[in-house]
Amino acid sequence: MNLRAPIHEEETGLTLADLCQSCRIQTEVVLELVEEGVLSPQGDAPAQWRFTGVHVQRTLVAVRLQRDLGVNHAGAALALQLLEEIDTLRARLQALEQREQA
Repeated sequence: MNLRAPIHEEETGLTLADLCQSCRIQTEVVLELVEEGVLSPQGDAPAQWRFTGVHVQRTLVAVRLQRDLGVNHAGAALALQLLEEIDTLRARLQALEQREQA
């Protein structure tokens, strides 16, 4: 199962409404994801929050984990953290392999 989603935009400045519309989710879902630490928007309050394409990706993956696997918000946060660690380790391994081949 591919849990990754493409990053739509790297731009900063998506509002809470933009994120909800992009991911086809309710505002309450985003509020819960922020509360659980899955998302860390810029800004002090929901009306001022700004999101990036990376937030869109994280939201889509978290929603899919919840929908397809029944994972709660805390579980989605942990799964996203582990997926990011795997990506980091893969990149490090690839860099080491390229250095050895050079």
